[in-house]
Amino acid sequence: MRTDKRSVIRLLEQIAVYLELKGESHFKIAAYRRAASALEADGRDLSEISRFTDIPNIGKTTASVIEEFVETGRSTLLEQLKDEVPKGLVPLMQIQGLGARKISRLYRELGITDADSLRKACEEGKVETLKGFGKTTQSNLLHALDQLSGKPAYTIGRLLPVLLLIEETLSGNRKIETYSRAGSIRRFEERIEELDYVISTFDPKSVAEDILQMNEVVEAVSIRSIKITAKLKGEPGLRINFRIALPDLYAMTLFLSTGPEPHLEKMQQIAGLHGERLTQSGVKILKTGELLRFPSEASFYHHYGLPYIPPEIRADGSEVETYKGTPFVQLDDIKGDLHMHTVWSDGKDSLEDMVNACRKRGYEYIAITDHSKYLKVAGGLSRERLIRQMNEIRRLNEKYPDILILSGIEMDILPDGTLDFDDDVLSGLDFVIASIHSGFGNSRAQIMKRLHSALFNPHVDMIAHPTGRLIGKRQGYDVDLDLLFQWAKETGTILELSGDPARLDLSAARAREAQAAGVKIAINTDAHATAELGNIAFGVGTARKGWIERKNVVNTYTKEQLLDFLKQKHQH
Repeated sequence: MRTDKRSVIRLLEQIAVYLELKGESHFKIAAYRRAASALEADGRDLSEISRFTDIPNIGKTTASVIEEFVETGRSTLLEQLKDEVPKGLVPLMQIQGLGARKISRLYRELGITDADSLRKACEEGKVETLKGFGKTTQSNLLHALDQLSGKPAYTIGRLLPVLLLIEETLSGNRKIETYSRAGSIRRFEERIEELDYVISTFDPKSVAEDILQMNEVVEAVSIRSIKITAKLKGEPGLRINFRIALPDLYAMTLFLSTGPEPHLEKMQQIAGLHGERLTQSGVKILKTGELLRFPSEASFYHHYGLPYIPPEIRADGSEVETYKGTPFVQLDDIKGDLHMHTVWSDGKDSLEDMVNACRKRGYEYIAITDHSKYLKVAGGLSRERLIRQMNEIRRLNEKYPDILILSGIEMDILPDGTLDFDDDVLSGLDFVIASIHSGFGNSRAQIMKRLHSALFNPHVDMIAHPTGRLIGKRQGYDVDLDLLFQWAKETGTILELSGDPARLDLSAARAREAQAAGVKIAINTDAHATAELGNIAFGVGTARKGWIERKNVVNTYTKEQLLDFLKQKHQH
């Protein structure tokens, strides 16, 4: 059987995680992580490698594991580890800030084996007694467990194909006046338990019948006059709610269906102070029984003397008092994408295809940022190939004067702290991204040393996906974010908010902290194909959830403003 290289790298990383959960020695864990990094850095296909032990940092033990997997498609060691490690520990890695090392301590010191036993230990105050945890961590863990709530949760990226298919069908229905996402997906939550849509129509019965005909997507679970609950075929744990409203009730239905409960409760309290009550049929004046209906959510909030509260920030209710109407960044504000890949490295589309797709989006500028030479598994560019690409970009700039194409690179920050290209190469580029793709097991001190070398290099313009996380799959590396923000502010280095729905890195909460620290942000897609350029919407939604203002997002700048910003950065 044929095994691809990425599968072997994933195997080694998975073994390292299970060893860490089991509480094995740091040296054994590090051996598998080093082997994964070494294999990733080796530019050859598996078929071209005669002996894995010839690759630095791959010893006899790890080589035998690789060889068994390549030959059989199985790993005896991984299967053994899965038997030895309680199955309930693995789902705990979905919890932000709870990596394998901490979970191992909870298992070994408190006997925690799953979400239920973790909840019990938190409620009994046992977790806060562990060194390095404390009351705040214990409280955060309880909140995260509430969010998990035993239901399957999905990332927005995993659900994207379903969303597009549903919305294509709704958009093509002429009986539908308008529709909107609602619930957690409208609030841009990172993990989603169910999908919600609100539909406005003058013909509810007919539209309900049309929804029931979406057989390729959903299967009905329950049907009521204004709500259809269905389950997604192939994902029986995921439910989709369609709420159907007449146009004069659409705004109120959308407000109530967006939630969350604490926000609705806060608004209900405010309505009570006005002698009113919020209902599905509108705002009821208690003295007269009269129902008030609103043409939009904005007019509903204005009725109570409040600014329109964006759905992305509706949360625990405190936002009702703290939000003063500051405009957040919007999709229409984005004037360019500063992180994308082409077939020159691991992208799927040509440089010219990416340029034309961005022209269709109306962008003023883009940066072509293929991988640097260290990331051989991604076809990283050598110095010579980079120069050839720069010449191609010059040709396209002449061909397409309506868009500025910046010559860039996504350059690796190497495990030893050095950068993948020397300053003489970087000085010839228009836009330099630095990022970490290896050595995730480094200590915090090592990670910060690596980031320091990039941030304080005068040619580095941006740090990409600054924590390295993959939602629900990888916690990322151990980074001191407060110090990172301090350095970014000091050096004028941009931090990225990646719209890649698997990353959304910086997260909304972290982006908000970066903004408060005075750091500039770029919302990019890290697109590897023209079809992924639309992921900018996920980046903007996450930014809005983080209260990010337009003035703090560099790719809302005009072409002239961006070039002036970069010029000043290089003179800093």
